[in-house]
Amino acid sequence: MDTTAEYEARYQARSGALCAELQAARRSGLPAGLGKSTSNLFRQRQPAARHRLDVRAFDHVLRIDAERMTAEVEGMITYERLVEGTLGYGLLPAVVPQLKTITVGGAVSGLGIESSSFKYGLVHETVEAMEILTGNGGIVACSACRNPDLFFGFPNSYGTLGYALRLTIRLVPAAPYVYLTHRRFLAPDSFFAHLAQVCAGASADFVDAAIFGADEMYITEAVFAEGAPRVSDYTYMDIYYRSIQRKPNDWMTAKGYIWRWDTDWFWCSKHFGVQIPAIRLFARPALNSRSYQRVMRLSQKLLPPSPGLESVIQDVDIPIAQCAEFREFLLREIGISPIWVCPFQTSDRTYDLCPLKANQLYVNFGFWDMVRTAHGRGHYNRMIEGKVAELGGVKGLYSASYYDRGTFWSIYDKTRYDHLKQTYDPDGVFPDFYAKCVERK
Repeated sequence: MDTTAEYEARYQARSGALCAELQAARRSGLPAGLGKSTSNLFRQRQPAARHRLDVRAFDHVLRIDAERMTAEVEGMITYERLVEGTLGYGLLPAVVPQLKTITVGGAVSGLGIESSSFKYGLVHETVEAMEILTGNGGIVACSACRNPDLFFGFPNSYGTLGYALRLTIRLVPAAPYVYLTHRRFLAPDSFFAHLAQVCAGASADFVDAAIFGADEMYITEAVFAEGAPRVSDYTYMDIYYRSIQRKPNDWMTAKGYIWRWDTDWFWCSKHFGVQIPAIRLFARPALNSRSYQRVMRLSQKLLPPSPGLESVIQDVDIPIAQCAEFREFLLREIGISPIWVCPFQTSDRTYDLCPLKANQLYVNFGFWDMVRTAHGRGHYNRMIEGKVAELGGVKGLYSASYYDRGTFWSIYDKTRYDHLKQTYDPDGVFPDFYAKCVERK
């Protein structure tokens, strides 16, 4: 039996066992949740009794079809493992989210993004088919043509309709190296105008940007290359985001480019002291997003919230025409920098729980820090939610949200969600969408 057939047989056996486990959870009356080793959710919750479904074994590449440029993968595989597999074929997933620990299923159940999204959209728009463990206790295969209600309803559902056990995703050709150019802008109007122009063109393979201050903004364009005169390494002493300010151009391996943000969790490694050279010299094994997540979650459990500080960990999607206004609001009212900026183009498809307009260029702003406050809980996060709504944008749900029920369901289609919930999880084995993404219990 070849490796592909072995993996297929194991997948069938594991998925059958998981269905039986979910049926047991339904009989127990306890809500079901995932038992897994990684998470990129940043929402503090009160501990709750749940029947944990052990899905850690669903972390394999089942098949790579180099001719069709697709990969069949299990939902809990991390992008780190997936990229290792596809690069051997000279291919990459069309969109590879920025952290090694993000899983393929998680990137679809949430809204995964990266610097190729200006061409290919968000991660779920690169998915061709899925097999989803639903609250009914069975596995439903879905695509745009087969059970399309689940296929278009699953993205951004955050595990409230079920869990993706198997996905078919699109791949794209990859060269060994990537050439980067960093162009500085002083004014927001020219910055966002050029960003839109670059996204409309066909010359770049990757586009993202960074805002360091009111008059210091950089757009990074990157293209695949077959060779490189030199290669930068940002996995140890050299820090990628600082290179943006000092290097007009740069060369990296394709793998190095894909994981350029992981070593320092963008710039958030500063909170752990490892950007101090004397500490960094001895911290190489810990320079990765997995280590930072473990330390952060441990500190959340052991340390009380700091008085006078509010955690602002947010990603928001703003239509390109309103981006200058949002940038000005963010710098003036919130005061966080640097800010990650990543454009993405939506397709002509619509997804039930993704309230983004079709065929439109959006810009994702990512900002993650502590903000000093003399206000009540969630003051700045609530301000951000209000401004995003005012500008016709959408806020990511992976982190703290403060919407009341009425506001939440004015953003998301409750009628459509209730129909999906009744169809695929009528007994409420998985939590409700609002409860999962907003409530703190």
